[in-house]
Amino acid sequence: MSDRILIVDDDPGLRELLADYLGRNGFRVSGVADGRGLWAALEREPVELVILDLMLPGDDGLTLCRTLRARSAIPIIMLTARGDDTDRIVGLEMGADDYLPKPFNPRELLARIKSILRRSRSLPAEPGEVRRFHFAGWTLEIATRQLIAPDGVLIPLGASDYRLLRVFLEHPQRVLDRDQLLDLTQGREAAPFDRSIDVQVSRLRRRLRDDPREALLIKTIRNEGYLLAVHVNLEF
Repeated sequence: MSDRILIVDDDPGLRELLADYLGRNGFRVSGVADGRGLWAALEREPVELVILDLMLPGDDGLTLCRTLRARSAIPIIMLTARGDDTDRIVGLEMGADDYLPKPFNPRELLARIKSILRRSRSLPAEPGEVRRFHFAGWTLEIATRQLIAPDGVLIPLGASDYRLLRVFLEHPQRVLDRDQLLDLTQGREAAPFDRSIDVQVSRLRRRLRDDPREALLIKTIRNEGYLLAVHVNLEF
């Protein structure tokens, strides 16, 4: 079965255009106009990815993104009409996996969809691969993507949170600059002044209860990047 994509946008013309284009490229596509349509569609059938517009009637895209991320790890691509850096950063903080300012080339959207789905499918462990990472009292379960705190509490992780944490765990005690982190987590080169990785690191620190002012786990290395500063044990 081909992957199902849900488009949430109140512009029927755009929904029809994207549904036609993505359908011709092998996806099953459905579209809704607002948040109520989003929740109803997800109840009817699971989807592999959500394309979510920022400006919607009723609950806006940021509110829906935050709620969806709290309930599920479904990948989310945000569409922003203004291309405003603030909207983009807030969207990433709410748990979006990627963003695309309008107007955009459908081929670029297709490329980002394929990249996100390819990376999400590489997540389950295979025989001989790492099953769990243990670090500073924390445990990351690979098969389920569950992050378990030292006190046993399960911490929800979105797809981008998981990818970023796994990159750090696979490269402990090593400084990774922003370009490397973008390439390893999103498969794309950083645009000039792209600060989206800073937003994602900030969000991951909150998940890990790591105070950025005195970070013990993910340290900022001035003018260089970020470093996971603890020992990591692997369980196979």
